[in-house]
Amino acid sequence: MAVTKELLQMDLYALLGIEEKAADKEVKKAYRQKALSCHPDKNPDNPRAAELFHQLSQALEVLTDAAARAAYDKVRRARKQAAERTQRLDEKRKRVKLDLEARERQAQAQGSEEEEESRSATTLEQEIARLREEGSRQLEEQQRLVQEQIRQDREQRLRGRTENIEGQGTPKLKLKWKCKKEDESQGGYSRDVLLRLLQKYGEVLNLVLSRKKAGNAIVEFASVRAAGSVLSERDYESLVMMRMRQAAERQQLIAQMQQEDEGQPT
Repeated sequence: MAVTKELLQMDLYALLGIEEKAADKEVKKAYRQKALSCHPDKNPDNPRAAELFHQLSQALEVLTDAAARAAYDKVRRARKQAAERTQRLDEKRKRVKLDLEARERQAQAQGSEEEEESRSATTLEQEIARLREEGSRQLEEQQRLVQEQIRQDREQRLRGRTENIEGQGTPKLKLKWKCKKEDESQGGYSRDVLLRLLQKYGEVLNLVLSRKKAGNAIVEFASVRAAGSVLSERDYESLVMMRMRQAAERQQLIAQMQQEDEGQPT
């Protein structure tokens, strides 16, 4: 029986279901079992039964002949080694391919990260510029709010003072200025001088200078508004007191009064 080249490409041991070191007795037994199961007479409906039966017969012929089996085993081992080399090469190629793909993905990821970093840096610069612009507006707004709060607090304190004054009848303010105790001229602030300074804020009903304490006086205004104007001039401290400390203005007022007195008929 001629053995085809196609058959020699097959694994005859696997075809018979035996080990490579199986003895002739085991080869023949395996053949009989396989041949009985795939005999064409027992498988009339299987078109491959005859082909498989023929391959089993050829396998028996090769594996029961010592020289033919030795030659087949040599070819089989060479083919197996070649397959293993191919497999190793394929695995190496696969690793190289996977490594290359990983490098490409890494490069792409790095490129994406660099692009993202660049975009983020640009966005940050834009945000910083925006914050600078908006920050100026925010600062101005907050400063405005602070000034407004100061104004409201000032008005509230002023209202509190004027309300206290209203509860006592006509509004009265206590005036103080620096003056030596022995100075009979009260530092140049006579009743007439004080009236001239105070009447610009509103009608003055009464002005009393203390006889016991130099530099002290009580002024009574006709309206709360007038008293409040005095209080609001210097952050709730009387601007009159500040002006009283200014010697130049004091002398000017005194000189003006003296000129007016000299101009009146005796």
